[in-house]
Amino acid sequence: MAATVYIVIYTLYHHVYKLAVEIQKGLESQGVNVKMFQVPETLSDEILQKMHAPPKPDIPIMTVDHLTEPDGIIFGIPTRFGTMPAQLKALLDATGKLWATGALAGKFAGTFFCTASQHGGQETTALTTVTYFAHHGMIYVPFGFASAHLFDNSEVVGGSAYGAGTIANGDGSREPTQKELEVAYTQGENFGKIVSTYVKGKTA
Repeated sequence: MAATVYIVIYTLYHHVYKLAVEIQKGLESQGVNVKMFQVPETLSDEILQKMHAPPKPDIPIMTVDHLTEPDGIIFGIPTRFGTMPAQLKALLDATGKLWATGALAGKFAGTFFCTASQHGGQETTALTTVTYFAHHGMIYVPFGFASAHLFDNSEVVGGSAYGAGTIANGDGSREPTQKELEVAYTQGENFGKIVSTYVKGKTA
């Protein structure tokens, strides 16, 4: 039986979504069944228009109950002051029933990020998200330095040991680079290998 992984994102200018597409490709290269979801938007249409935000991607909305379905979940997180945005926090804060019943215990979790600047908090966002995984008994899978691009100091490259990442600029004008997209693909590959190995062993 093939492993199933959900990618759950919040995306404003589609930077996180573009990384998620590459992560999905990496997961699928390992034979993983993948579905991508977005969390509900809390900003009004008026505010989004003033922020020049494009229309949301055409992907389904994640609900708390859906979180129990896959073997693993990778969260795509744009940072807000070094932590996750309210839209994603609202979903995770609503998982009290799942925590009380241990419904997410033993599932795998991963993270990837987008910040406005190089020092916008990609690593602190990971560290403040891991507490949710710990309380739920989820198995957090960091990326490590599994891509040579993370050693490249010749240009700005988003990402860290905690997951792929990109830098958007405050107005969303910087797009994910080819190196950042390749890091995301590799993260999907690696996460897929780990979850697939676990599922195969459990069902052997």
